[in-house]
Amino acid sequence: MKLITAIIRPERLEDVKAALFAAQVTGMTIMKVAGHGGEKEVHESYRGAPLVYHFHEKIRFDIAVSEPFVQVTLDAILKAARTGEVGDGKIFVRPLERVVRIRTGETDMDALTPDPMRFAEAPAPVIPGC
Repeated sequence: MKLITAIIRPERLEDVKAALFAAQVTGMTIMKVAGHGGEKEVHESYRGAPLVYHFHEKIRFDIAVSEPFVQVTLDAILKAARTGEVGDGKIFVRPLERVVRIRTGETDMDALTPDPMRFAEAPAPVIPGC
């Protein structure tokens, strides 16, 4: 199990969400954050007074995934977030020691997004009367 944290440009939010949903990655937390990396500071003026912005608005995703979803999640974020310009962001992958789904009490792998291989091999449900 891994915790993937991605810091991206705000204008790429919708593209990244769509790519993650298309990859069947649906459990995520999204936050507005501010940070400073390789981007230059921005100089502006307000009522004649100079302003310097050292921190830039970003979007942070936290996504807990099972091992089979790690590369799928990374690929989706990379494809959707990359512009090729300074400030595209970073992705951090950290191990998760334990996960508990509060609603059901399920733990670890059972509490995360299903394994894509197990999901693909599951037989279609039989619906009576159809």
